[in-house]
Amino acid sequence: LRPDVAAFAISTRPDCIEEEHLVFLKDLSEKNGIGITFELGLQTANYHTLYAINRGHGLAAFIDAVQRIHQMGFQVCAHVILNLPGDTEVDSVETARILSALQVEQVKLHALYLMKNTRMGEAYEKGEIQMITVEEYIDRVILFLENLRPETVVQRLIGRAPETGSLFVNWGMS
Repeated sequence: LRPDVAAFAISTRPDCIEEEHLVFLKDLSEKNGIGITFELGLQTANYHTLYAINRGHGLAAFIDAVQRIHQMGFQVCAHVILNLPGDTEVDSVETARILSALQVEQVKLHALYLMKNTRMGEAYEKGEIQMITVEEYIDRVILFLENLRPETVVQRLIGRAPETGSLFVNWGMS
């Protein structure tokens, strides 16, 4: 640790939160006065979508991870994708409400981007999955924000992926 470090974020999957790591980090945080935030990729509260995109974890794993992280006194930043194939506006609302019920402190929104040579990319190229319009994405962001508790910090409304090797990125907009 360096004296000029006041805090750091650990980005991981909710199914990778181990009790021994939390105990170690709590000790580190308390001994050094360093704040720690865990960034967890939820993506959606729709467990059917999580399964369909081969996420490797379900909603329960996210809920469990948030509860254990909060018990240790750490904050959580959830990553959410509001335009996953199969998700609807209802899923955007439900995701916001679950994050609010769990009192997740921060959120980062992303739009789905599709890369070449991936299963989703191949399905997109074959026309098996359709992307919503940018206007529909904006509507979902608004619904999400309207259903998120006001104390939640919104760090980002849309992310940007590299265009190299991609098939779909933010509707071709910067």
